[in-house]
Amino acid sequence: MSQQQIRVGIIGAGSISDLHIAGHQRSSRSNVMAICDQNAERAKAKARQYGIPHYCTNYKELLSLKDIDAIVICTYNATHAQIAIDALASQKHVFVEKPLCISYEEAQEIEAAVKKSGKQLQVGFVRRFDSKVEKIKEMVDSGAIGEIYYAKMSALRRLGNPGGWFADKEKSGGGPLIDVGIHLLDLCLYFMASPTVKTVKAVTYKKLGSRNHIKNLSYYTAADPGEGNNTVEELAAASIRFDNGACLLLDTSYTLHASKDETVCIIYGTKGGVEVEPNFVVSTDCYNTILNAYPQIDQDVSHLQSAYPKQIEGFIDCCMNGSAPRHSIEDSLLTMKIIHAIYESAENGNEIFFE
Repeated sequence: MSQQQIRVGIIGAGSISDLHIAGHQRSSRSNVMAICDQNAERAKAKARQYGIPHYCTNYKELLSLKDIDAIVICTYNATHAQIAIDALASQKHVFVEKPLCISYEEAQEIEAAVKKSGKQLQVGFVRRFDSKVEKIKEMVDSGAIGEIYYAKMSALRRLGNPGGWFADKEKSGGGPLIDVGIHLLDLCLYFMASPTVKTVKAVTYKKLGSRNHIKNLSYYTAADPGEGNNTVEELAAASIRFDNGACLLLDTSYTLHASKDETVCIIYGTKGGVEVEPNFVVSTDCYNTILNAYPQIDQDVSHLQSAYPKQIEGFIDCCMNGSAPRHSIEDSLLTMKIIHAIYESAENGNEIFFE
């Protein structure tokens, strides 16, 4: 691409779109030209708020615009696949908020569309752009941690079902697993260099409901929180084994009788272990002594102040220079394969085996 800026269209004007619009507008290499949302008033208001020249209610109208090079998909999960496939067929680069889609079969269809189009596709796993995660990945790739053979990942909310489409399985594809836990699953796969999955054993629970009667505790809600029914799991737990012998334990919840929210992300290797969350700690042994090191770096606790702009600049690089996305379609194929297996195992009560 010889031009100095990419021209971007935003599809979906919900709350997450603000981060993308603001990030692209801060970049000297990007210009937001259009925004689309099924809610005409929301699309119009967002266009006015950010000074976006064009707004519409049908994403195909946006895709037909000749002055659009790339699109950002911020719609509900079940729409991701078709919009991405249509955008690639229209010769647009694609950034899609996580998850890529809601099934492994859809992921395969998107992969085929990417290959056919020759365009770039990046999936929004923003945690890969955290300064802390970047440093840990550098440690892992250098061999400082050794072989990673065990990991524990938890993303437990005591109260936090966003409602709206998030709580409607037909639109979201699932609950906290595909919404929150998928971030930690992606980090584990990133650190382990995308190992081949061997078995998955999982359970899910729906015991407490949305608990929207609880007062005095705030949490993230959908742009239209009153829409839809609560048909998703509220807790998912899984044991995932890989063909290299490594194992991951993963659990995640929207609601739980717990004293506090909890995020845990720990990897264990043959030369050292790293606690990614809640604190950044590197553990090893030296001179017959166990050492805990606390790396001194700025930690982007919310992942918004620095990680989102870096993610956006990374996507711009992909579009302008043809560089490889930090999270590729191949990465999402593995992620969706495991997500699908977790839900299948929980539904059938069986361990899922892969050849």
